[in-house]
Amino acid sequence: MHETVLRKKIVLGVTGSIAAYKSAELIRRMKELGADVRVVMTKAACQFITPLTLQTLSGQPVAIELLDADQESAMGHIKLARWADWIVIAPASANTIARLAHGRADDLLSSLCLASESPLAVAPAMNNKMWANEATQANLDTLMRRGVYVLGPASGDQACGEQGEGRLLEPMAIIVQLAQLMMPLKLQGKKVVISAGPTYEPIDPVRFIGNRSSGKMGFAVAKAAKEAGANVVLIAGPVHLTTPQGVERINVETAAQMHEQVMASVASADIFIASAAVADFRPLSVADNKIKKTQTDNLQLELVPTIDIVSDVAKLERVPFIVGFAAETDHVADYAKTKLHTKKLDMIAANQVGEGLGFAVDNNALDVFWSQGSQTLPLANKTQLARDLMTLIIERFYAKNSTQST
Repeated sequence: MHETVLRKKIVLGVTGSIAAYKSAELIRRMKELGADVRVVMTKAACQFITPLTLQTLSGQPVAIELLDADQESAMGHIKLARWADWIVIAPASANTIARLAHGRADDLLSSLCLASESPLAVAPAMNNKMWANEATQANLDTLMRRGVYVLGPASGDQACGEQGEGRLLEPMAIIVQLAQLMMPLKLQGKKVVISAGPTYEPIDPVRFIGNRSSGKMGFAVAKAAKEAGANVVLIAGPVHLTTPQGVERINVETAAQMHEQVMASVASADIFIASAAVADFRPLSVADNKIKKTQTDNLQLELVPTIDIVSDVAKLERVPFIVGFAAETDHVADYAKTKLHTKKLDMIAANQVGEGLGFAVDNNALDVFWSQGSQTLPLANKTQLARDLMTLIIERFYAKNSTQST
């Protein structure tokens, strides 16, 4: 499962957090799986765990000082930056995340990250209030737009006595996520089209019929597909989310516009993932001017069905591997299985929505079905959930193609 960590040269950055004690176990596990680990510590990290401990576990000197003559003569930050296949910072404190986001280079770890072209992953660890702070979230958003991978955090009891999101992932959970990121680019040369977010169906120039979809899951799936090496086209409804790095984004508003853009893009696609919450109905007519409350005691709207995008994709001469989504308030599995067969999908990912579930939240769980099986993806943040889902999609995509080719 974790063979992709083998034979990797990993620089492990350890920063000032009580969770630094977990870095010792992380080093041990990485080395067991064949990784060559070099440790870089910030001065604050040395207050929580000794360099000698990490040096003993890694079998290599621990680098701390930026301007250290002995370290520069052995392996300075430029040399270390060139050596690394990956840089992993675990734990990554709020301060370190801020320094990276602003391009600071006044200590060894930040200089190393700035000088390296290797992939960078950070595993945040901090108080839940610090994690939720707008400044921290903005810094993380900046890093993710630059292609930095964020691992976790977990939620639960914290050293400060509070509970909430911000705990460092356990070492094996970090390794599992790294292993997924280090997988060969299994979708290299493949085109993946993804729809995401809601659609807004206008009533007049001001009002519309819409839904609560945030688009977060679809954007996370687009990021996961890109990580797997695919050429990704993301057709997004009206959401305010950052486009994953390297993903082509097409903005739409209505179901008709989404249908048009999907059909224009999907003909040459290998995989189509319909994660958008497309409106099922739209007003038959749209008022030219804003409807005034004083014009009528009761406003009656006549609604007509929107175009079924997934069904039209399934009717194409060259049909891609189609993944649908089902967001249901009840009988989730039953509705999902029915939709899988009636719409001729290859796979469907179903989740329950409602108060605090599914829409506009950062964590989710999915029940995934295909003709010959199913799998439950347990509650996780949508970034990790999307990677788990993409792993399943890749497996089923190649299984189907292998069957057809024989």
